[in-house]
Amino acid sequence: MERPQRHASSHEAHEAHESERRPATADTALELLVHGVGGTTPQEMLNDPRTVRITGDDTAAVFRRADDVEAEKKAAKRLDEDPGKPVPEAYVWCNLTSGNGSRALWLLLLPFMVVNLAHWMRPTVRDNRVRTVRLYGLLVRLAGLTLTVLLVAAACEVALDLAAWQCAGTGGCAQEHSWLGFLSPAGPDAGWWSLPGRRLALAALVPAALTVLLWYLSHRTWSAYESQPPIEYGPESDDEPGRAGLGRPGFWYGRRLVARLRAAHTAAGLLTIVAAVGTSAARYDREPGGPPVLEALGRIVEATLVVGGVVVVWVVCRRGRSEHRLDRHLDAALVRWLPIGSLVLLALTLLYAGWSRPGWRSEGRLPGGDAIFGGIALVQCLLVIVLGVVAHLLYRAHPDPRTAMRGLAGPAVAMLACALGGVMSGGVAQRVADWLDGTGGTIEGPPVLLTWQASVIPPLLIVLLALVGWLARRTVQLRRIETAAVELDYDDEPADTGRTRRIARMRAMAALTDRAPRIIGITSIVTLLLGALALMGAMTTDETPGEAAHGTYPVVQGAAEAAQALGSWLIGVGFILFVTWGRRAYKDPSARRTIGILWDVGTFWPRAAHPFAPPCYAERAVPDLTWRMATWTGAAEGRRLVLSGHSQGSVLAAAAAWQLKPSVRKRVALLTYGSPLERLYGRWFPAHFGPDALSGLHREVDCWRNLHRATDPIGGPVRLPGDCGPKVDREALKDPLAYGRTEDHPLPAPILGHSDYQADPAFAEERRKLLARLRPEVPGPREDSGPEESQEESRLEPTPM
Repeated sequence: MERPQRHASSHEAHEAHESERRPATADTALELLVHGVGGTTPQEMLNDPRTVRITGDDTAAVFRRADDVEAEKKAAKRLDEDPGKPVPEAYVWCNLTSGNGSRALWLLLLPFMVVNLAHWMRPTVRDNRVRTVRLYGLLVRLAGLTLTVLLVAAACEVALDLAAWQCAGTGGCAQEHSWLGFLSPAGPDAGWWSLPGRRLALAALVPAALTVLLWYLSHRTWSAYESQPPIEYGPESDDEPGRAGLGRPGFWYGRRLVARLRAAHTAAGLLTIVAAVGTSAARYDREPGGPPVLEALGRIVEATLVVGGVVVVWVVCRRGRSEHRLDRHLDAALVRWLPIGSLVLLALTLLYAGWSRPGWRSEGRLPGGDAIFGGIALVQCLLVIVLGVVAHLLYRAHPDPRTAMRGLAGPAVAMLACALGGVMSGGVAQRVADWLDGTGGTIEGPPVLLTWQASVIPPLLIVLLALVGWLARRTVQLRRIETAAVELDYDDEPADTGRTRRIARMRAMAALTDRAPRIIGITSIVTLLLGALALMGAMTTDETPGEAAHGTYPVVQGAAEAAQALGSWLIGVGFILFVTWGRRAYKDPSARRTIGILWDVGTFWPRAAHPFAPPCYAERAVPDLTWRMATWTGAAEGRRLVLSGHSQGSVLAAAAAWQLKPSVRKRVALLTYGSPLERLYGRWFPAHFGPDALSGLHREVDCWRNLHRATDPIGGPVRLPGDCGPKVDREALKDPLAYGRTEDHPLPAPILGHSDYQADPAFAEERRKLLARLRPEVPGPREDSGPEESQEESRLEPTPM
């Protein structure tokens, strides 16, 4: 009994000496909380109605409870009262994605966001595949360029072809819409604007305004997001071997690339308008009997248009992302003069088209519309096919069975982006044509290709319904399996059939997330095949599907006509619903938050393929978190930090930890819960969140624990290979906490699923273990310490978990 007493007294003396030698802030612990999708308030995160913003602005900020504002000065007292609990801080970033009502307009940029995701979905590669990786990025950037051209071409179709050319040039349609009367060549209001070239020049202001608006939105968000410089370190981090992609100095600073792409896409949009207006006038001027001067001007316009198109493609192909260094250079001349030059060419083209041509009449559809939309569709199909070949080569070089769709997720998502662009462009054209035409049949309507594309929507919906039926059947099967598992998990509780079924159903529905690759893969393949069939049908005939099937079997003709009518109706209704949802989100904060969830998932990645995509909030959030962690750990020696991320917040936390220099990263503990790091990001973005990247993160931080539930449809285990997996993943938490009524839970415990992980006692337990692991080690024995005391004190040092 004497030896333990002597040991305790020596330990107390040693601790007293250390408390006098170390500053009061040396053992202060901080828990930096990062919320997930959908956003929240600092009051909810900190569980306190009184919170104070300690740093940041109205967009993103760090909050503390009012009682913890000066927690560092009260560190000694806090440790005496509750030594296992850190000071909580909440980083609130939800306003980066779902802030004011104007964010609802980002719905119109959905195809751009989706194609940007395809850039980051490439498979994991080795260093000897640099050229193949560059080719992959180049193909995605070209696909993004076609989407910009498609959007502006759709605006030209509506304003130039349907309104100015067809409706204003037809007496019956112009009479139905009096606001077009001054453009009509027939009627008492016919005047200076009634000539076809002048009508086209005036209508061209609509797509030009759309292009300028896209440039403005991209420039404004570029100034707010891409202009946030990340923290810079010295050679310690620059020379770090085997650095993960998200940890590279320039990964979250894409200012130069976005500026270049913005200039190129703006010029591409303006050149598309030049093509729609200038080639129409030049085609008429080449007819026999036309003025030689106008014919020469038309050829100059067409030649300049070709040169401008080549320059735009060269700018898009010339340069990709520069991640290995912080590139602060900006191609000022290119960024400034390429859009200005295109705008000047557009102005000159409008003057050329507005020249008096008394014999020019507008009949039928505007020439060139079928060629433009057909060419875009053909190029998109070819790009997706080649992209699939490149992705397959990359995956075959370094296969991973957990990678979604065997590395073909990027091409599949790029195909869906092109399909979304086609649906939106076709939807607005069909809807405007129906509105202008009414029931009179006075105009011919949009190009034939858009009608063919609308006709393939009903077969695609049948495939989607079949997939939904398969998911429902699979859910029933999984529920039966999970019922037995629930009974085993709660075998010591009285059986409750209804309760067991509810838990089993939640688990079965949560497991459906892992079926997403198959759903997206089948949908993209069917979309590609049907799109190719629609393109072939439009290229081989100038007739609509119903007209092309005329004279065949009555069943075939009836099916074609039904598909055409139903598809046109569905595409129009879909566009109306799309606009209605955006309008509702503009006025309704709850609907705006739902849209914000889409952006939380879709805009995590920087704009690498399309500059008009919604901005990357991580280019603001990751530097914020990195700066906060670096300043906290560097303010005093021995400060401990637990980076606590829920759902999408865990992805931000991992990205921020990668950005720290190694010496700081080793002083940070990572606690993730409800995390999609492996289940979603690891499978869909293997190049940056694959097994190699996550295993490296586990080695580089001091310690990492991950919590998950079987009822969580988003979060899951990290699944690190080898013996690292059990060190990071805790076994699945029980959900609900209590099966029936107990003394601790007298009321029925809810099934939490993806939310409220802090309610589980395991959360506080794992956080306490992480803090104990981070506790500064007790210094070595003093010079007057005997060998026996030195041996006993060394036994008190904390050991790794």
